[in-house]
Amino acid sequence: MKDSPVALQTTTPLSFADAVARAREELAREGFGVLTEIDVAATLKKKLDVDREPYLILGACHPPSAHKALSAVPEVGVLLPCNVTVSVEGGTTVVRAMDPAGVMGILGSKELAEVGADIGARLRRVVDAFRA
Repeated sequence: MKDSPVALQTTTPLSFADAVARAREELAREGFGVLTEIDVAATLKKKLDVDREPYLILGACHPPSAHKALSAVPEVGVLLPCNVTVSVEGGTTVVRAMDPAGVMGILGSKELAEVGADIGARLRRVVDAFRA
């Protein structure tokens, strides 16, 4: 699976539950903590009575980078945390991470570009771990 304009992405033979556990491990290895967790399938079932395949959003934060980014350009907070998703699409488990370089680049800050590049490299390693 190729990356999209906004996401680093891959498929994995792991089950949904195993991929979620692996995503948490890989994020921790790269210095991220998971601040939020949104079970999209459960939320849509509860709110709209819609059934869908599993889809989980993990809101990941790398504290030193978040601090640096917020200190440089406070409005970058609307782009935080960095979301990582694990989903099942057509029977295949998919792992995605936001690509922060492009998103932070629109704010035109050298400091944010540096943070975006660093975080992008870290998230790339998280996604690439599923390709190995």
